[in-house]
Amino acid sequence: MKVLAPLRRGPELPARRVDADLVVLGVEVALVAAAVAVGLLLNARGVGLHADAAPLYASWRPHLGWGTPAALLVAAGVLGRGVRWARTAGWGRLLVAGYLAAVAWTMSLALVDGWSAGFTRRLTPQAEYLHEVPRVTDVTAMLAGFSARILDFQPDSWSTHTAGHPPGALLVFVGLDRIGLGGPTAAALACVLVGATVTVSVPVTLRALGAGQAARDVLPFLVLLPGAIWVGVSADGIFTGVVAAGLALLAVRALVAAAVGGLLLGFALYLSYGFVLVGVLALAVVALRPRDRWPVLLAALAGAGTVVATFTLAGFWWLDGYHLVVQRYHQGWAADRPYGYWVWANIAALLLCVGPVLGTALRRTALASAAPAWTVAMRWRGPDRAGMIALREAGPTVLLPLAAVLAVGAADLSGLSKAEVERIWLPFVVWLLVAAAHLPPPAQRFWLAGQVVTALAVSHLLWTVS
Repeated sequence: MKVLAPLRRGPELPARRVDADLVVLGVEVALVAAAVAVGLLLNARGVGLHADAAPLYASWRPHLGWGTPAALLVAAGVLGRGVRWARTAGWGRLLVAGYLAAVAWTMSLALVDGWSAGFTRRLTPQAEYLHEVPRVTDVTAMLAGFSARILDFQPDSWSTHTAGHPPGALLVFVGLDRIGLGGPTAAALACVLVGATVTVSVPVTLRALGAGQAARDVLPFLVLLPGAIWVGVSADGIFTGVVAAGLALLAVRALVAAAVGGLLLGFALYLSYGFVLVGVLALAVVALRPRDRWPVLLAALAGAGTVVATFTLAGFWWLDGYHLVVQRYHQGWAADRPYGYWVWANIAALLLCVGPVLGTALRRTALASAAPAWTVAMRWRGPDRAGMIALREAGPTVLLPLAAVLAVGAADLSGLSKAEVERIWLPFVVWLLVAAAHLPPPAQRFWLAGQVVTALAVSHLLWTVS
């Protein structure tokens, strides 16, 4: 596959394009402000948003914590030498440093709320998975009877998060308990450590697909992700790490790796019903491989099929669970939450999770890569195959964010993601950030600073602990 690097980005852009970036930023700020203002108004009128600080699932509570100075130190390190070092450091050292920095950033943001409230007790409420772990004495029986306990208002109904996901999510925490890592502290640490692996998986994917420089450019944005607030601590941190690792394994040049990647992505289907949309990203990764696409796809499908067969033979049929979850969804807050607000306010929540770089990065992605690649494709193959050739020529920094946009758009329009998307969409957020590779180097620190300001503002003005 030929990657058109000169079309990807450039440090020298006309002034009108720089101004356009600021216009996009202004639109983002206006959208978030409107979502907050309308949310305050609807909450004051008693509309059932069930989110005191809409569009985020949080409450207003300005505060400081032990994590405040630590977060400032991590941000200063990445913004200072980290950006330049990311362009020149040895690959292995860079990945290790990026991972450790992401863990430090995530832990710092969690500790703004305190060690207990912000970390060790985040997974202990009745709605969480840990509430159900002591009740699982027989895994086989649990899987066979899982669907019967999804609907609410029964004596043995699953708690909210357990009922709202396939049984794989509960199995993760049951598994931790069985190997001696039970309890809220170990579970919280697992969420952080697994969630931070996206700083390895996403760059590895990009490099394997021929975008090595883009991998270096994107890494600081993954480290200083505002969404780290919800990686630490929620089970969605683990989900994000699993999905990213599965996609990375599809990108590397080995059929065995593709099969393992398929196993992980197949298991992801049993972490969240919404991860059927990860298939869009998986197809994008396979399409971007320079060769062996069909063998890789078949190996991945074999791996995913093995997982599906295992759960099905154990007694859990995914489609039954999905249909029951839709019913359970409308037994709870979803019945009150107005679609007309959340269908656009979700995007404001997404911006607070990804950061202000999102709009500009996507704009530059479209302008710098998609249109020129289409022109090249038309010249080479003609209009009949121009679309597919254009996407391949544009490369992973276009196709992967585009796939993530499609997945998020489908989830949003479905009406099954009304609120709390700042954590639910984390597995797609990290692939949206790939678009940041199109930023010119002189602008990277500016937009990274915007990520930091967003994260610190949310973590210090709001109480995101459920």
